[in-house]
Amino acid sequence: MALTTPLRVADILLTQPEDQILNVSGWVRTKRGNKEVAFIAISDGSTIHTLQVVAEVSRFDEELMKKIQTGAAISVRGKLVASQGSGQAVELVAEDLSVLGEAPAEEYPLQKKKHTLEFLREIAHLRPRTNTFGAIFRIRHTLAYAIHHYFNSKHFYYVHAPIITGSDAEGAGEMFRVSTLDAGNPPRKEDGTVDFSQDFFGKEANLTVSGQLEAELAALALSRVYTFGPTFRAENSNTTRHLAEFWMIEPEAAFFELEDNMNLAEDFLKYLIAYVLEHNADDLAFLEKRLLEEESQIAKDQRSPMPLIEKLRFVLDNPFERITYTEAISILERSGKKFEFPVKWGIDLQSEHERYLVEKHFKKPVILTNYPKDIKAFYMKQDADGKTVRAMDVLFPGIGEIIGGSQREEDYDKLSRRVDEMGIHRESLWWYLETRKFGTVPHSGFGLGFERLVLFVTGMGNIRDVIPFPRTPRNLEF
Repeated sequence: MALTTPLRVADILLTQPEDQILNVSGWVRTKRGNKEVAFIAISDGSTIHTLQVVAEVSRFDEELMKKIQTGAAISVRGKLVASQGSGQAVELVAEDLSVLGEAPAEEYPLQKKKHTLEFLREIAHLRPRTNTFGAIFRIRHTLAYAIHHYFNSKHFYYVHAPIITGSDAEGAGEMFRVSTLDAGNPPRKEDGTVDFSQDFFGKEANLTVSGQLEAELAALALSRVYTFGPTFRAENSNTTRHLAEFWMIEPEAAFFELEDNMNLAEDFLKYLIAYVLEHNADDLAFLEKRLLEEESQIAKDQRSPMPLIEKLRFVLDNPFERITYTEAISILERSGKKFEFPVKWGIDLQSEHERYLVEKHFKKPVILTNYPKDIKAFYMKQDADGKTVRAMDVLFPGIGEIIGGSQREEDYDKLSRRVDEMGIHRESLWWYLETRKFGTVPHSGFGLGFERLVLFVTGMGNIRDVIPFPRTPRNLEF
């Protein structure tokens, strides 16, 4: 049957019914009815809602109707009318029906029942067809679009940082190696080590953990830039907060000091949350209801501090509290709360500390600044006290740190000494150090883990559920 380009379900549901003939294609979510009439709910991924197709059974081939089961892809040509039943404003009365491709086998795994998130991770090729993951991936798209829109409006230029690198931006060493050498029999030097001079790049190469260093180079020419791309970390961690492959947003701005950096981070986050509240209201309402149903089965002290949409508005409606790391330690020490990880000056704050500051003490998002230099990266600008650096972390309810950034050290001598102190190979960063010799200026930036942001906005509990195909230790499926 020849059909014109189908309309989106989202658009049809907003159309005033006037008995007009429309074409639509989608996947069957449910089918019910009797010998005379079938009610078929279809989805095309454009909205959390389904379109009800009403099919008079006698008008269609019996074998065709048997094929129209959950999971089948169908095309429908029909008349749009006001719905006779409850639950939807309009419905499509089918005049022509066809099944596209093969009808789903009996073992089609997505039936009309509750599936666990763990099970859905095992069928990640199909999970976008569920309401939950359809909502998550639509929100993920909205946030990605909003990121580009925001930075463009603020005159930041989008820079594509390399994915393959010869340096380690974080100094952590947890990187994936990229090589064309024979893994079973690589060429070796006289001392027995692998001779990477014979490799593709003539030196050891890795997947990047950050686009920041390259973004700094661009910022020192274009003034305001940002990167948004995949990054990789070979950390053998199986927590609900870690991925081996994830996406990072990293703005860098010349002539920005720490205060400017904090202002940008707060404005940026509020813009993104306001944007998704405006454009994904139905998806957020569905996810909030889902979360409330899930948490009704667990103890109150393990539930989210507030409902999903209230949590998002909480971020919008409150100015972020700005305090130093030293002030935060003092607050935690005076709290009287027994933390799992003891508190003292110099520690790297844990999620429980960060959430206490946000959820219990200030009851608003918090920006912590001026951390001890020994727990921060080599490139952060050193304070005059010689003990702290001009770092900043943005802390959110329910998640803790969502942004990490700093003013960068522009002084060549100080940066050079810090590189040596931390045992970083200078030869791999000669170009980065050299920028501090030629027209060096104060500059700042931060990193926002995209999946962390999606996790916060959707209210999901596991980061593996906010990226289409998660890469984690021992998991490289799909």
